[in-house]
Amino acid sequence: IYANYFTSFLIPNRQHKEPPLDKGLLPWLGHALEFGKDALKFLTRMKEKHGDIFTVRVAGQYVTILLDPNSFDSVLHDTVSLDFRRIRGQVVQKIFGLQVPSNMQTSERKWMEVHFKGVNLIELNSSMNIHLRNLVLNAGKTCGEWQQEGLFSLCYSLLFRAGYLTLFEGSDNAAAVYQEFRNFDDLLTKLARGSLKRDEKKSVDTSQEKLLRFLSSQRGMEPWKRSYQNFLNKEGVAEEMQAKALLLQLWTTQCNAGPAAFWFLGFLLTHPEAMEAVRSEVRGLSLKHPSSTPVFDSALSETLRLTAAVMIRREVVQDKTLVMANGQEYRLRRGDRVCLFPLLGPQMDPQIHPEPQSFKYDRFLNEDRTVKNTFHKNGEQVRYHTLPWGAGRSSCVGKEFAVNAIKQFVFLLLTHLDLELCDPEANLPPVNPSRYGYGMLQPEGDLQVRFRLKRILPEM
Repeated sequence: IYANYFTSFLIPNRQHKEPPLDKGLLPWLGHALEFGKDALKFLTRMKEKHGDIFTVRVAGQYVTILLDPNSFDSVLHDTVSLDFRRIRGQVVQKIFGLQVPSNMQTSERKWMEVHFKGVNLIELNSSMNIHLRNLVLNAGKTCGEWQQEGLFSLCYSLLFRAGYLTLFEGSDNAAAVYQEFRNFDDLLTKLARGSLKRDEKKSVDTSQEKLLRFLSSQRGMEPWKRSYQNFLNKEGVAEEMQAKALLLQLWTTQCNAGPAAFWFLGFLLTHPEAMEAVRSEVRGLSLKHPSSTPVFDSALSETLRLTAAVMIRREVVQDKTLVMANGQEYRLRRGDRVCLFPLLGPQMDPQIHPEPQSFKYDRFLNEDRTVKNTFHKNGEQVRYHTLPWGAGRSSCVGKEFAVNAIKQFVFLLLTHLDLELCDPEANLPPVNPSRYGYGMLQPEGDLQVRFRLKRILPEM
């Protein structure tokens, strides 16, 4: 730390063709506090000041932020000057205490691609649907009687437990695992930033230890977990690290679907015209084309545009000239980092998505109700108009599984439950700003809903 502190004074001013530099007022720390507190607010201010590319100092590190979606390919497809493995390894070790062979990331991704595609994906989707159906029906088992719960808690609990039963263990401890997982997940961003208080550190350590014990169990293992453990053995991962690798997979596979379903249903419940459009489409699914749901898909895409907040990070391992879409060239220094933040650019760019703060369920529909996937900025088509699951080598391998789970879950709730707001005038709670950069955003607070089983269930 001290070396970085003094080095920050020795680094010369940015040279010709380097992005605008904003060091901040605090030596070494730079903008670290503001960046960590609310990345969207901070980067929006920087964009207004500097444009679509700039460099900021964050805790001794120089980070170049790129927000022009038509220039993303120069970062996403560069495997020579830019690297993501060491950054990912550092984060994984800090949060999960996981250390694995440095070359395992490539082979692990190949394993994931096999197990989240094709026949394997079909089997996982089928198992997920069975567990979701059982859990949803059980949640509303008192037919005709209203029950009340927070929507975020309801969505996260049901989707997590179904995912755990599908991928990890078909045992009866899913509810207990969920409770420890939520405690761990609630403190994850503080753990990543090293800002835990003493009692929080004790709490997250306890939950992590319990989760590791749960995941070390050999009883009731699902094929996915068994196959992953075989993969870890072949890679030579030490036994004490295997449970930590499973915990990382538990978080990676289960941290996004529940929050995404909350925002999706929350937007529908607080936008009656959107809810009616989706319900109308769902009611017609027993007709000729049950898999064609353009309105449903558009509403989900709009939800992800507003609430998916990934950060795509790369380390500059050798000096690079970054060529922007407009032909402008910028030099990137070896040792610096590059960060794409799609939530700000392109997802919240008003030139690409007019009134970007508003939920418009039909934003991704053409006038004839076909899927709209062409968007423009300054008269030119944009290469990426939304990136909820990342892109390039760091894109989410399990996104098809996650999207299918979200759709199955929302479909089940809309067809099997009467679901409504406790307060018809209620609004969605604000987002927790500390979650920017960690996948799906989470709310500060919850949205109270009431639900009951429909008196006449649809034939499935």
